[in-house]
Amino acid sequence: MSDMDVKREQLVVERVPKRLLIGGKWRPASGGREYEVEDPSTGRALCAVPDAGAEDAAVAMDAAAGAAAEWAATAPRERGEILRAAYELLVERQDDLALLMTLEMGKPVAESRGEILYAAEFFRWFAEEAVRIDGGWKTAPDGNGRIWIMRQPVGPALLITPWNFPTAMGTRKIGPAVAAGCTMIVKPAHQTPLSMLALAEIMGQAGLPDGVLNVLTTTRPGEVCGPLLRDGRLRKLSFTGSTQVGRALIEQSAANVLRTSMELGGNAPLIVCEDADLDKAVEGAAIAKMRNVGEACTSANRMYVHASLADAFTVRLAEKLGPMVVGRGSEPGVQVGPLIDAAGRDKVDDLVRDAVAGGARAVVGGAPLADRPGYFYPPTVLAEVPPDARLLKEEIFGPVAPIVTFEHDDQAIAMANDTVFGLVSYVFTENLRRAVRYAESLESGMVGLNKGMVSTPAAPFGGVKQSGLGREGGGVGIEEYLEVKYVALDI
Repeated sequence: MSDMDVKREQLVVERVPKRLLIGGKWRPASGGREYEVEDPSTGRALCAVPDAGAEDAAVAMDAAAGAAAEWAATAPRERGEILRAAYELLVERQDDLALLMTLEMGKPVAESRGEILYAAEFFRWFAEEAVRIDGGWKTAPDGNGRIWIMRQPVGPALLITPWNFPTAMGTRKIGPAVAAGCTMIVKPAHQTPLSMLALAEIMGQAGLPDGVLNVLTTTRPGEVCGPLLRDGRLRKLSFTGSTQVGRALIEQSAANVLRTSMELGGNAPLIVCEDADLDKAVEGAAIAKMRNVGEACTSANRMYVHASLADAFTVRLAEKLGPMVVGRGSEPGVQVGPLIDAAGRDKVDDLVRDAVAGGARAVVGGAPLADRPGYFYPPTVLAEVPPDARLLKEEIFGPVAPIVTFEHDDQAIAMANDTVFGLVSYVFTENLRRAVRYAESLESGMVGLNKGMVSTPAAPFGGVKQSGLGREGGGVGIEEYLEVKYVALDI
């Protein structure tokens, strides 16, 4: 890497405000505590950010509650224009924001740039939704009076975002909250605070009033979030992360009966039917598996391929994934970056070892890359995966594609639904009748038909079973931040 590249990386990191944002002011954590943000491609520290605690959470709650009434009364058009201005700033600064994301979470910079544009689209979408919040008015059925329905902001919200899509998961929550007129406290994942701090700065520059958005970076989520969830002024929780943590947050939310949105774990099946277009299936499988180095809740976790196509599919997928260039995400030509940390890499390796010990065969990959610093695992294709392999039950969160064969549609549907999760499923078939049957039978909140990616701000994103509650994006995304009020009029 050239000296110029090194300087640019340093500048991008230096420009980010490394403070908590509370009530419109950038401030250190109480007690001055900090923690280091690590570059997963080298294992070295990029910088230090505040490590917030309970005292900071209390001040942030005061700020969000204090700004709530005035913000809720702000004209919808004004809220929309702020989101539109933030959208334009994200697009304008996409190169620096993408590099910043790559440095703190590892994905290739081209993917990071794609995420910044995807993230910006949530702001553009919800800028338009802000002025479309509607209600209703009708005569009561018996003619005695009128029924008036209005929608109002739910109130201060706690938004907890993950490390794998640090900007997009922020805008997917902040966008509808701003559009609906809610104030908020955001707690980003401790691994990727810089993207959220940069986003918060942009929101201020776009005209968001003080106290509407507050950001707490911390390695102590329980100490920060616990008091917030117990505070009667908080009315909404939105969380993206593991099902295990989501369950605990739902339990904590029950005391004050908080409105909750949960986007939790996934175990997505990808089904290749006997009549599938093999070119489409291989391309779609590569996209569904390798987006974000496999560190995505929508990642294809289990690939069920009809026995008649299994050999050809396996060979072609291995030929596509095997040559992918692995390396530091900011370097030219890199297609596969590091996993987020040592624990993530070791989990992937453990799952692969378990499958191979049970009889699976590594067609490509199959072991961590130990010839470099950082947390790298190569693209891996596993054939002949046994049905009791752990990676068919657990979320892999890495670039590993396990392939299982099936003989008929009923078998594929049963295997696909044999999980507590239900976020997304992928199906490749050229038969319309079969496609409709799969779409209706698969127990998931989303289905990709002959597509390896389903995410778009214009569609509702979310799952069933233990993959979550509620939806983000689309025409229903703003509903998560609005309460319905009915007024009975004696007219």
